[in-house]
Amino acid sequence: MSAFFREARATLALAVPIIVGQTSQMLINVADTMMIGHVGTTELAAAAFAGSVFNVVFLGGIGLLAAVSIFTARANGAGDQAGVASWLRHGIALAVITILVQMAVLLPMGGHLHRFGQPPEVVAVVGPYYFLLGVSVVPAMLFQVFRQFAEAQGRPWVPMFIMLGGVALNVVFNWILIYGKLGAPAMGLAGAGLATLLARAGALAAIMAWTRGEPRLGEAWPRPAPGGNGGFWRRWTGGLRADGFGEMLKIGAPAAAMLLFEVTAFTMAALMMGWVSEQALAAHQIALTCAGTTFMVPLGISMAAGIRMSALLGEGRLEARRASGFGAVGMGCAFMSCTALVFVVAGGVIARGFVPEDAEVAALAARLLVVAGIFQIFDGAQVVSAGALRGLADVRVPTGITFAAYWLLAIPGGYFLGVRGSFGAVGIWGGLACGLAVAAVLLVRRLSRLTR
Repeated sequence: MSAFFREARATLALAVPIIVGQTSQMLINVADTMMIGHVGTTELAAAAFAGSVFNVVFLGGIGLLAAVSIFTARANGAGDQAGVASWLRHGIALAVITILVQMAVLLPMGGHLHRFGQPPEVVAVVGPYYFLLGVSVVPAMLFQVFRQFAEAQGRPWVPMFIMLGGVALNVVFNWILIYGKLGAPAMGLAGAGLATLLARAGALAAIMAWTRGEPRLGEAWPRPAPGGNGGFWRRWTGGLRADGFGEMLKIGAPAAAMLLFEVTAFTMAALMMGWVSEQALAAHQIALTCAGTTFMVPLGISMAAGIRMSALLGEGRLEARRASGFGAVGMGCAFMSCTALVFVVAGGVIARGFVPEDAEVAALAARLLVVAGIFQIFDGAQVVSAGALRGLADVRVPTGITFAAYWLLAIPGGYFLGVRGSFGAVGIWGGLACGLAVAAVLLVRRLSRLTR
């Protein structure tokens, strides 16, 4: 038992700043939701719709980059600084390629948003916000590479403060651009999109400047060759290997698939909410914002667990894997048990804080938060287990589990309960809860088997 607590403390020390950083990113969504909610229900529903479509493409790219932290942590654990530098270059190159693909998907899709069957008034106002959100993928993806590079080497605190600064910057820009303060025009929903883009660009500039100047991390930055030979492009692309990208994709592609299976389940839930009513879609956005914010804690623990597991492999400490993995799962479930209680007891108060002038939306959001409280524990268990398994380079079986749980159970279940059935918005979220429960049980069993 002492080994579990020892490993849990080590994981928590790494997880705390990651959690704060992850939560700060969700706080951007919370701020957008609350500030857009004061503009109108239609704008709030449009933000939910645009965010759901955007997140499918964005989170798929985040999954592809998951290998940056895994391989950097393993090289760092083995004392291989040349390997650390190589994985930074490979990560940036992969991010650039991913951004090009994401932009090729996101931007043309903006002309076809009416095909998703959403209310006409929502489609009428969503275009500019969706475009600006799509452009913000550029700084957001590059930021992820530098952030994971630093965290994998035990430097999570400065990225955390940079992300918190990004939240503050986003709120300030929201206040100026949504409501037309300090002489700026009142842009409404589009102002929230521009604020997100500017905040993400500022965070990228800050983390790049810090990473280059930090003595240990700066060693991985390519330097000019003696005599000044070699330009910027040659310094960053020198040493890139096809097999290096292959190794990253062996981890990143299944990780991306796992994220896509889960996020598409929630995206389909948002689309089905739009088929139910505009009020259901707005309530879904409120409840999803709250559940997504609490989810950042087990997600941060999951990321730390993956880094710890990979570092243990690099150090050759295979006997510590079980204690490390299940110590992390225990922490995730304990936290989510507390948030489940909060959602069940205080869901009504929370919902009214978002839309104080729309009692119908607030009441429906409160009911959805009760369902969210039910699946909180399962959500924590599945994401931490998946992160620990990723650190062990076990990704194929977990990918199959998430496919079955979300696409074969959660989406059809939500459709038949909420759209075809009589349960409405609550039925759609009930389907999600069933999928999360199945994923949690199977992923925990997989982790137990591989660390036995």
